[in-house]
Amino acid sequence: MIKSMTGFGRGEFSDGKRNVTVEIRTVNHRYCDIAVRMPRRYSFAEDKVRKTIRGKISRGKADVSILVENITESDVTIRLNEPVADQYIENLNRLKNEFRLDGEISLSLIAQMPEVLKQIPDVEDEDEMTRCILTPVMQAVENLEEMRAAEGRKLAQDLLMRADLIRELVSRIEVKADDVPREYAKRLRDRIGELLEGSVEIPEDRIMVEAAIFADKCNITEELTRLKSHMDQMKTIITESSGADGKKLDFLVQEMNREANTIGSKANNLEITSLMLQIKAEIEKIREQVQNIE
Repeated sequence: MIKSMTGFGRGEFSDGKRNVTVEIRTVNHRYCDIAVRMPRRYSFAEDKVRKTIRGKISRGKADVSILVENITESDVTIRLNEPVADQYIENLNRLKNEFRLDGEISLSLIAQMPEVLKQIPDVEDEDEMTRCILTPVMQAVENLEEMRAAEGRKLAQDLLMRADLIRELVSRIEVKADDVPREYAKRLRDRIGELLEGSVEIPEDRIMVEAAIFADKCNITEELTRLKSHMDQMKTIITESSGADGKKLDFLVQEMNREANTIGSKANNLEITSLMLQIKAEIEKIREQVQNIE
């Protein structure tokens, strides 16, 4: 079954030291475009995150947000930079003695000086952290796929309904198309009769020749056959899809629109023209829906 390109998935994981939350939002896009936002210190896991998501998504723009919250007391080590502290103390004492300044050089003063105390991040186990990140990523992807599949089922129902409606309209056109040459011959006969006012016998053979020429010009049998074939192909793709078939459906919609335009230009009949306008309106609705199919 077809899948929508629009969806949302969320995954969470905790190992006692940190909480990892992943959210994935997808929207329509011509290709597969994945944007990942995550803490820079864990960027070593980004490629695997992308590969995991790309393994499930072939089309669509995916915005991936990864939040890591450390729940231990600290993930950094504070270290004293003794050489820098010594220089501060030495220079402050010299300044005090040289200018005969009052006051004590306190611990709080030294601790506030730049570079005296340094924060050194604890070394992460990259393999362990990658697993911590990929676990909720896979959860989020599964939830995303469920939502995209559910939306795809709704799209499929709508598309199949519109396909049946178009087939019904095509059947009505086929019935009407058979009458077009006869109606043209009658109009031609009546028009000639009005012009000649009964003074001359109407040349029936000539009328039939003109009607045949007209029938050939406005013959839409091939176009209707191709349009029905496109509808059958679309229904097959929708009901039997096992992958990303959005591009196939997009191509079929273009072909359906082309046949509809040809039929509309060839059919010299107001009722057929009206039916074709309804078909084109349904094709346009199908086109809009297909833009959201993976």
